[in-house]
Amino acid sequence: MGCQDELLVEKVCEMYEQIASLESLKPSKDVNMLFTQLVLTCMPPSPVDVTKLNKRVQEIRAKLIRLCGEAEGLLESHFSTILGSYENPLDHINIFPYYSNYHKLGLLEYTILKQHCTHDPSKIAFVGSGPLPLTSIVLASNHLTTTSFHNYDVDPLANSSALRLVSSHPDLSKRMIFHTNDIMNVSHALKDYEVVFLAALVGMDIEEKIRVIDHLAKHMAPGALLMLRSAHGARAFLYPVVDSCDLRGFEVLSVFHPTDEVINSVVIARKYPIPTHSLDQGLASMMLPSKCSEIQSFNPFNHGNMIEELAIEEHLS
Repeated sequence: MGCQDELLVEKVCEMYEQIASLESLKPSKDVNMLFTQLVLTCMPPSPVDVTKLNKRVQEIRAKLIRLCGEAEGLLESHFSTILGSYENPLDHINIFPYYSNYHKLGLLEYTILKQHCTHDPSKIAFVGSGPLPLTSIVLASNHLTTTSFHNYDVDPLANSSALRLVSSHPDLSKRMIFHTNDIMNVSHALKDYEVVFLAALVGMDIEEKIRVIDHLAKHMAPGALLMLRSAHGARAFLYPVVDSCDLRGFEVLSVFHPTDEVINSVVIARKYPIPTHSLDQGLASMMLPSKCSEIQSFNPFNHGNMIEELAIEEHLS
């Protein structure tokens, strides 16, 4: 690991200690300042490979991801409550400090989706929608204007807050449906969706996330698309990293690592069109992408040639 990488890791570990010592992660001047500094530290492109860090730093990273997830949830709840106090909440949605990031991420994910889906899907599931379902709102408002969005969250309060945001909207109130359910308890309904989005914070460690991905692989319709978020370089201190080989039962179609203020990498994969029982018997292992194979790395802003083939390592970190 180079000197610059060592300095970055040291700085992130110091910031973890400061964040971990906070009495509360609810939005406040100190909380906002520390997380802003952390994001700005991890945002620049970095060659750091989190899988090669020592055990102590790996443990700090795992704890930091959970703290980031908790703080993000509290921030969304805070702003969802504020927005819910307005007569028409969506008219004021840009008060959320990271709304522009979601706007860019929505455009990115829609652009990627269109490369692999010849028509606008009629039904999409978003797993882990939370109290402020900005991805669904952005996509439904700007890009997929006839699609129904089925938002899944385990927290009834989160769904209640989210529903309040769209209930007064004449269009989205009809196309945004909220289900209070653990996705691990949803099976038959998953076959209804042409696309499933998996939020970055569903599965706060890779073991949890793989369990969810395996469940989706078992119950999604053959040929359906899975869109999920990962992280690359130093951004992997903020969010879990999904490796392509974790996507058992799916063909990875493309991976995109943003270098701007959009933090999450975007991965799109297609469920293999084979019977579910074949997966259970392990026959699908012959079809899984290998660690050293080539995949298409997608650059939606590469004008003219929308798909750029690169020989890259299949792990996304």
